[in-house]
Amino acid sequence: MKTVDLTTGNVQRVILTLALPLVGSSLLQFTYSLVDMFWVGALGSDAVASVGAASFYIMLGQAIQSLIVVGAGIKVSQAVGKRDLKFIQHYVRAGRRLNLALGLSYATLLIFFGHSLIGFLNMNAPTVERLAYGYLLVSAPMLIFSFFNLLFARLFSAYGNTTTAMRINATGVILNMVLSPIFIYPLQLGVLGAALATLVANVVMFGFFWRRARSLFNWDEVIQPTRTDYKEIFRLGFPMATQRILFTVISIFLARMIGSYGTEAIAAQRIGLQIESIAYMMIGGLNGAMASYTGQNIGAQKVDRVYEGYRVTTRLGIIYTGLIMLLFIIVPDFLIGLFVDDVRTIDIGASYLRIIGISLVFSSIEMIGNGYFSGLGLPKIPATISIIFTVARIPLALLLEPYLGIDAIWWSIAISSIIKGLVSALFVRLTKKEVTSLAEAV
Repeated sequence: MKTVDLTTGNVQRVILTLALPLVGSSLLQFTYSLVDMFWVGALGSDAVASVGAASFYIMLGQAIQSLIVVGAGIKVSQAVGKRDLKFIQHYVRAGRRLNLALGLSYATLLIFFGHSLIGFLNMNAPTVERLAYGYLLVSAPMLIFSFFNLLFARLFSAYGNTTTAMRINATGVILNMVLSPIFIYPLQLGVLGAALATLVANVVMFGFFWRRARSLFNWDEVIQPTRTDYKEIFRLGFPMATQRILFTVISIFLARMIGSYGTEAIAAQRIGLQIESIAYMMIGGLNGAMASYTGQNIGAQKVDRVYEGYRVTTRLGIIYTGLIMLLFIIVPDFLIGLFVDDVRTIDIGASYLRIIGISLVFSSIEMIGNGYFSGLGLPKIPATISIIFTVARIPLALLLEPYLGIDAIWWSIAISSIIKGLVSALFVRLTKKEVTSLAEAV
């Protein structure tokens, strides 16, 4: 499987070549999510709310797992830039072992404590809670395979090879799209059918990833990771994982506030998040491209090229999210109405899109900054920025709620995202000397 050198060639072309397969994978996942939302939405607002409730804990698992994905990804991309094949093997094997232990542990947690986790959301809707726990129960084993799929995709990206991951993701998404309506309707499994389709798709994807990873990482060669290797993965992954875990935990607390406005509010946010992913499929692709690009170039000590990559990527992100912002502000009712016909759900969801749309440009700046600092091996900077202002969402929402109602929650998210983007851009400017010193030390 091909390794792509990101340290030479036209910067914008390199970034786009690396980012577009990642965007393609996100587009496929987005397409599936929309189709799945159509099928689940036809079951009613309770079904949508149950999937939304369970999804918070799926996101929490993926946030915890980013400890491994980020740490291993940084070390492998820098080792690729230095052409150090021995250390590549060390960190790939260490990441693989940590991934398995974490996946089994988290799946067990969901199985035994899922009822309590769903109950924490305070929905006061027994039917929704029962459906949510069933969805979570099926998703527990799915996450074990999903964790490996996410890790392999990040490691392939560290090699500059994002096309392989896109093809495997495409296979899983198409399979999911075919199985989901079959499991939901002809087999009459409802919400559980959607979860089962995702489980089957992830198992199939894992098989393909495992086969391709064996050829890329030369697993037949016996190289044992050391304690230092594990420590390095934890050291580099911990700040970003803490950021993502905290982000998800704050989202869960906000979901508890949203739940007090009824299941329509939970359903509206769930649909709004799916539509919002139109923006994040591009931002996420640029984030992943920035991390791998920066990692290889800092490993090759090409500092000027690192700066140019950040400028090009930021410009692309601003243009794209600016267009999405206009769409969310102009036709939010139409977008929400594509999935449900409940008037209250549409009203709440449209308000969500209008308010969140204002912050999208700044979110793109923040996420590209995350990729930039992660590639440099300085994940503490974006993690600190995110932690401080994400935590501020809860007091801000509580402060505004008496005046704005549920819109206070949306504004707390938007305002904090705007500030995070501005502060991230400021730190890129303030750390230029440190980046030069870092390149000399790598």
